[in-house]
Amino acid sequence: MEFAGFTLRNNLFVAPMAGVTDRPFRMLCKKLGAGLAVSEMVTSNSLLYGSAKTRRRANHEGEADPISVQIAGADPAMMAEAAKYNVDNGAQIIDINMGCPAKKVCNVMAGSALMQDEPLVAKILEAVVGAVPDTPVTLKFRTGWNSENKNAPVIARIAEESGIRAVAIHGRTRADQYRGDAEYDTIALVKSRIKIPVIANGDITTPQKAKHVLQVTGADGVMIGRAAQGRPWLFREIEHYLKTGEELPPPRVEEIHRVMREHLHDLYAFYGEDSGVKIARKHISWYTKGLVGSAHFRHAMNQLETVAEQLAATDEFFEQQSAAHERISYQNNDDNEEALAA
Repeated sequence: MEFAGFTLRNNLFVAPMAGVTDRPFRMLCKKLGAGLAVSEMVTSNSLLYGSAKTRRRANHEGEADPISVQIAGADPAMMAEAAKYNVDNGAQIIDINMGCPAKKVCNVMAGSALMQDEPLVAKILEAVVGAVPDTPVTLKFRTGWNSENKNAPVIARIAEESGIRAVAIHGRTRADQYRGDAEYDTIALVKSRIKIPVIANGDITTPQKAKHVLQVTGADGVMIGRAAQGRPWLFREIEHYLKTGEELPPPRVEEIHRVMREHLHDLYAFYGEDSGVKIARKHISWYTKGLVGSAHFRHAMNQLETVAEQLAATDEFFEQQSAAHERISYQNNDDNEEALAA
């Protein structure tokens, strides 16, 4: 796929997710089939550029091109400076966040709250595009700020006129947060009205759903977020299905174990042992959710404090899974803790 001046492996995108899409996760998703992975949100507040968290988020060492970094804020001048800072630190695409519904972001009129102020949206987009004229700028936003104000088509037109190279749209309003089902009619309407690429986002959890969303929206690609947590091979499965119409078999237990173990080692190396162990807990929870005995395992995992303990417990859990099943089909409902042999 041609996207913002780059040739991508495919039209599958990893959604930026705070606290999730760090460098280890982005690299893993790209390895397992994603065409592009957008970084977790980076603040536009220059006072925070020197913080350890911001420096980590700007670390792209070893990551496959193109490097897409998402910035967030509400002041055009600060957003322009943030774009320049990140380009100077390796960003090859700048993505602007107008999709995050979190209160701590929206309370300062950033994220999806910006959709209420269309003139300010135009000023921010023009400032950022003008600040990095040689770097493509993309925009992620929602269908609107509530069900009565679905102004995504207006925002998309502003984006196109401002020089934005592509847009990604989440099929919910800001007021929806992540409740209810995503809708795709608004995304289809936007696609019919602008010429730049449109990426559809929201509730894309299976290869079949990805194909459906592409068909009903006419979008140029799909962006996947929460469904890839603990299932980074979802990109491989979707890529195969879109090309062949055939489903790949579920991953073998030993592959899940290997992928997860490599991911954990990357987290320990990236964050250091103390923080790495804490951050790894949520990923371990996602990888094991829906498997037999996983609730007890996750509870015990949260008590462990060292890398050695965490890895030993993980190895023991997956050895038990491997003894029971060659392949595992994850269940969406974790309450009954079912896992089926494929």
